[in-house]
Order: sequence, then structure tokens, then C-alpha cells
Amino acid sequence: MVNAGSSDESVVRVVLVDDQELVRSGLRRILRRRDGFEIVAECGDGAELPAALDAVEAAGSRADVVVMDLRMRGVDGITATRELNRRACPPPVLVLTTFDDDEMLSGALRAGAAGFLLKDSSADDLIRAVRTVAAGDSWLDPAVTGRVLSRYRSAPAAAPVVNGSGEHEVLTVRELEVLRAMGAGLSNAEIAGTLFISELTVKSHIGRIFTKLGLRDRPAAIVYAYDHGLVVPGTAP
Repeated sequence: MVNAGSSDESVVRVVLVDDQELVRSGLRRILRRRDGFEIVAECGDGAELPAALDAVEAAGSRADVVVMDLRMRGVDGITATRELNRRACPPPVLVLTTFDDDEMLSGALRAGAAGFLLKDSSADDLIRAVRTVAAGDSWLDPAVTGRVLSRYRSAPAAAPVVNGSGEHEVLTVRELEVLRAMGAGLSNAEIAGTLFISELTVKSHIGRIFTKLGLRDRPAAIVYAYDHGLVVPGTAP
């Protein structure tokens, strides 16, 4: 299902992908227009996502974030995320799952998901997570992050996330502070507020961190921070 898009740039445009109508209905009640969200499309299966995004773009709108269930009867969330990230300029994906689904969550990170949130999280956490991921940041639920990253690191399918040197000593003091903050789950805005710098400066630091360490994306930076002891497992955003 595709809804007509809005021209309001302050609105976060969301695509919901879940094979349970009851779940999508609950998400709709939380991500309301009056709170700054617009549901531009809904899918009951991961296979429907490409056509839904095409329809949204054809209607003159766009998707800022995809909120997707991992376990669906047809095409699952991992496969759908992997296929989505083959598109030009794909919207980021926030996946929803249960507390004990570490293997699926680590697979979603490898597929390119920007974050994950437990289904029993509060409405406020969902709102913050959707806004954070739509803004280009990552959201990793602290309740399971340590376990998920352990599985992510040990999986054979996980590609190397650092270059030949792989040492964070190449970073400046400020870049190391930004990397630690990313590893703790802070958004760019939160990092800027914590370090008393602008968001533009934060983005510049992140770009240099990625280049120096050979990291491909923000989740890889978070994995690196955990691997190198820069973040204590269980640290909350």
C-alpha cells in the first residue's frame, strides 16, 4: 500500500514492512503525522518493498527510513535489506525483532541495516530510533548489542571492517572521542552536544575515521569500537 507523499521537509517518511497487519497498525498509531511522521507505504512481505519504493518515488515523494520486521513468511528482513542496499541511494533500514534473535540481527547488520530495535521497546524508543536512523545515524538496542556484535564478529560471512594497519592510534584525540561516542550509540547531534562541536564537524570527523580505519559504514565503526575495547559492552545510547 502506497500513500500520497507530502512536501513538508520536516516530516520523516516511513515505509513499514511486516507480514502482520496488527503490528503495522500498532506502528502506525505510534508514528503519527502530528508527531512528525508520515507512513508513505506499507508492505506485508519483503518482496513487495522494491515496488513500493518505486511507487513512492513515482508519486513524487521518497522514503527516509524503512522499518522492517526480520522474520516474515515470504522474503525475510535480511534478504530484503540486502536487496534494498543494491539500489542507488537506498533509504536506511531499522529492523525490529525479539530479544533472543541474535543470529538474525547480526545477519541484518551484515546485510547493511542501520540499526535494530526490540519489538517490546517503548513507543518513545521507537520514535527516537526511527528519527535517528532517518537522520543517517545508527541505533543499536543496548539490551542485546554486546551479544549481537559477538555473533557478528564470529560469523564467517562477516567481511573485514578495517584496513591493513587496523590500529586506532592513527586517529587524532578528537576522532577517537567521536569513535567512542559512536560505539556508545550516540547520534551525530548527541555527539556534537557532548563534545561541544557542530554536527558538520562531527560528520567531518566520522568521514576521516572511516577513511583512516578502512571502515565501510557506521555499524562497522561500532563493531570496531567494541573489538578494540573503546566501549564497554552494554553501554546505552
